[in-house]
Amino acid sequence: MSVRILALVGSLRAGSHNRQLAEAAVKHAPAGADIELFEGLADVPFYNEDTDIEGSVPAAAARLREAAGQADAFLLFSPEYNGTMPAVLKNAIDWLSRPYGAGALSGKPVAVVGTAFGQYGGVWAQDDVRKAAGIAGGAVLADVKLSIPGSVTRFAELHPADDAEVVTQLTEVLRQVAEQTTAAAA
Repeated sequence: MSVRILALVGSLRAGSHNRQLAEAAVKHAPAGADIELFEGLADVPFYNEDTDIEGSVPAAAARLREAAGQADAFLLFSPEYNGTMPAVLKNAIDWLSRPYGAGALSGKPVAVVGTAFGQYGGVWAQDDVRKAAGIAGGAVLADVKLSIPGSVTRFAELHPADDAEVVTQLTEVLRQVAEQTTAAAA
């Protein structure tokens, strides 16, 4: 039985290197891991408790929650915007943290990876994503990390799915997520 991992990308930009990294995860998922790249984060409205009412949750947020509810684990891809995570990823975490104590992230393994232009590959943003996901109830896999620096130059002509070093590192991340998810379910 495969571990179902939902991938959320914190960049909405066409040609995003983090999206390409998520595409590489889908393409190179090891045996035992099924990666679903969620489409539609741009359509999810900012979290507002006034609109989070059973039976009238905005459709895009309901689709996100449904996909997350079917997932066994999460892989969050975060660029770094002004030293922290992008709003779209934080918004997704906010929607998935509700209802309080029983959100779709609750108790499920969460790994955070990404790439950024800077020399550290977005580690500040990724640390913030880990913090937010953990507070939201996710079981953050703190030791499962991948931060790829210099994205603009490294991936200028080479898709991450075709970068042997990145594929090796990403496949190891996916193996660890699948392994730790299976162990947690046992």
